[in-house]
Amino acid sequence: MNFPSSLIEEAVNELSKFPGIGKKSALRMVLFLLKQEVAVVNRMGEAIIKLRNEIQFCERCHNVSDQKLCNICSNPKRDAKLVCVVEDLRDVMAIENTNQFGGNYHVLGGLINPIQGIGPDQLKIESLIERIKGLEVKEVILALSATMEGDTTAFYLSKKLSPIGVNISTISRGIAIGGELEYADEITLGRSIANRIPYRS
Repeated sequence: MNFPSSLIEEAVNELSKFPGIGKKSALRMVLFLLKQEVAVVNRMGEAIIKLRNEIQFCERCHNVSDQKLCNICSNPKRDAKLVCVVEDLRDVMAIENTNQFGGNYHVLGGLINPIQGIGPDQLKIESLIERIKGLEVKEVILALSATMEGDTTAFYLSKKLSPIGVNISTISRGIAIGGELEYADEITLGRSIANRIPYRS
């Protein structure tokens, strides 16, 4: 792809690093930015820089946060003895959009995937175990994707959590096998949380 300016080429190369954005899509974005007022583009740039520099992760659940504790963990109306274990932030957002869950979350930061070199030690599993013991959590809901990686992670967690004596449940399989939580519609996902079933490994 030939560019009339090295500045455009540099911007295209940077924007094409986003997932699902190729060079052509990145070029459309660059051309769009060139048509905007300088102040508008500056605000966009400042928002991205501020996001990366100031974002925090909740010290309890590892969700993104503006403070040491996220809005969910610090909310006294949420049931801290009910913890929903998810892969990442997108799953928290998907479940919250259903308005069917009143507990707290624990973000693992991924799923066990030996092919990609991701083992239990790379995930936030030990902090989950400490949290369950410290806060006397009554139930842990495994809300993981219905994929091989999700099932492997759920099996591993059940083996680690069973000796603690906490109730372990999983979302009902209204979610298609092989499906990702973030792509499930809100009604199906909400019912899967509400109609959760005991986990059996």
